[in-house]
Amino acid sequence: MLMPQKQQSPMTTPPFFRFGSKLVKKTMIREQQRAGFTLVEILVVIAIISLLAGVVLLNIAPQIGQGSQATAKAQIEVLSTALNSYRLANGFYPTQAQGLEALVNQPTQAPVPQNYPDGGYLNSRTLPLDPWKRPYIYLIPGRQNEPFEVISYGADGEPGGSGANADISSANPN
Repeated sequence: MLMPQKQQSPMTTPPFFRFGSKLVKKTMIREQQRAGFTLVEILVVIAIISLLAGVVLLNIAPQIGQGSQATAKAQIEVLSTALNSYRLANGFYPTQAQGLEALVNQPTQAPVPQNYPDGGYLNSRTLPLDPWKRPYIYLIPGRQNEPFEVISYGADGEPGGSGANADISSANPN
């Protein structure tokens, strides 16, 4: 025997389901208060990100110095090739007074090269600086009696040193 089901009227629903009840309002207020992150949670996340950034920087920092040294070696090689081209065309290297500037602008002081090309001996009209934004040093003759020597004093800009501060020279390109 089936009994007809009673339909619940709005008044018979439990009080905590009614929209206007105090329980629903308190629950909504608690949820609004709990929205977002606490200061401790944010500080923990910042600490973790800082630790990860520190580990990454410790692993990458030595590579940055090696990249600058490789750039300096490559530029010294280019300057050495240009100096040799200058000597082949003119029979002599630029003097110490003319310096590396003679590779981009025709010297006006003696000895003046007779076979100076219109564009100079480098692709650019300006002399490159080393990776640490200092000019390369040109010695004629070199310190070990080479015909010439082009030097960068490394990251510290001082003679000698090791690692990133080591001198880079055309006399010992390794």
